[in-house]
Amino acid sequence: MRYIILLLCSVCCGITAAQSPYTLRQLTDSALLHNLSTRSARHSIEAAHEQRREAFTKYFPNVSATAATFNANRGMAKMTLDPQTMISPELGAALAQSFPPEAMAALAAPMNMTMMKSGTIASVTAMQPVFAGGQIVNGNRLARIGEEVSELQLQLAENEVEKTVSEYYWQLVSLHEKQRTLAAVDTLLADLYKDVDVAVRAGVAMRNDLLQVQLRQNDIQSQKLKLQNAIDILKMTLGQYASLTPTPSPTGEGSRYSFEIVVPDANKQDYSLPSPVREGTGLRLLPEYSLLQKQVEAAKLQKKLAVGQQLPSVAVGAGYNYHNLLDNDRTFAMVFATVSVPISDWWGGSHAVKRKKIELQKAEEQLEDNAQLLAIRLQKTANDVTEAQQQLLLAQQGIDQASENLRLNRDYYRVGTARMADLLEAQLLYQQACDRHTEAYADLQHKLLLYRQAGGEQ
Repeated sequence: MRYIILLLCSVCCGITAAQSPYTLRQLTDSALLHNLSTRSARHSIEAAHEQRREAFTKYFPNVSATAATFNANRGMAKMTLDPQTMISPELGAALAQSFPPEAMAALAAPMNMTMMKSGTIASVTAMQPVFAGGQIVNGNRLARIGEEVSELQLQLAENEVEKTVSEYYWQLVSLHEKQRTLAAVDTLLADLYKDVDVAVRAGVAMRNDLLQVQLRQNDIQSQKLKLQNAIDILKMTLGQYASLTPTPSPTGEGSRYSFEIVVPDANKQDYSLPSPVREGTGLRLLPEYSLLQKQVEAAKLQKKLAVGQQLPSVAVGAGYNYHNLLDNDRTFAMVFATVSVPISDWWGGSHAVKRKKIELQKAEEQLEDNAQLLAIRLQKTANDVTEAQQQLLLAQQGIDQASENLRLNRDYYRVGTARMADLLEAQLLYQQACDRHTEAYADLQHKLLLYRQAGGEQ
């Protein structure tokens, strides 16, 4: 059902390709549907489905048909008949009275006979396994586990895609916010340039102050160019990862991604920590933990399969056969039963069973160890969110303080009690405070996603 929704979202996005900007949810849905890793994972699920169906066919009879024809340079069966050894003297005397001498002379000579110089053989046989040491049952269970594992791997792939899109998206949001900050700083510098220019013309300020403002303006322009280049590269990366359609370049050289994104208001976001997941409950929801459990189940079944290979196998069958080996067409049906005992395999098979027991023990120990690591990861992501919240609050306080410092220095400069260097330093501190707030805001959003994933939320 989820893929149907994603497909509908993709179709709608394709129809309204000109409708921008994109939200984080739209970009994530597009990547989940089209990204190579998720497509490969879905192909693996389809392959696992087919493997399970293939294993199920082992419950049914194995029907086979065989046909052969041959023509030898000599008969494969040869025998010599000597009538003299087969006819008693009394019978010979009686035959001599009834048959002419020529016939009696022929009976006195040995006769050579050959058979099966050419012929045709055909058969249809059905074999139904009755007991195979549990190999068919356990093989089907193992195929089912493989199917479940492929579905869990798809969840992991989706989590990784969602995490990557989130990382790119919030980096892009951060760059856009820094772009806005540069625009605001550029406006402040433009106003300051006008004030200083008027003061220089009036002879109440030194021209050196005006040059310092111009140098700062040049630095802002340089930062704008670097920032725009970083935005373009990040758009290309995100657009390719989310499988968006690029637009042709105006110069005709290649193509580029010209989409826009929704830049949320940092002041209207809810930064509260989601409800903590109770220890143990959250682990069972994690695909990583479920994969470890499936690994243990698979190891148990593989041990049972190794044991089953050392047990006798019983099968019953029926067949219909045809041959003309004796120059006559012959057909017949038969039923049969087979018992196979792997006597010579018991020696090596005992070591195979021990090896599977060791692999099962390794899987159980790995489950226990990684369960603890997953619980630690959940606690770490919760701590990271709390830290990111505090960093954001500190960054907001830093903006308020830097803004007030900038206002005071500007007032002091106007009355001649502060230097231009102090004013420009205050402006730089304000820009840095805004950038720190932007980075803290984007970092918190990404940490929230990691916390939700660590808690098993989809």
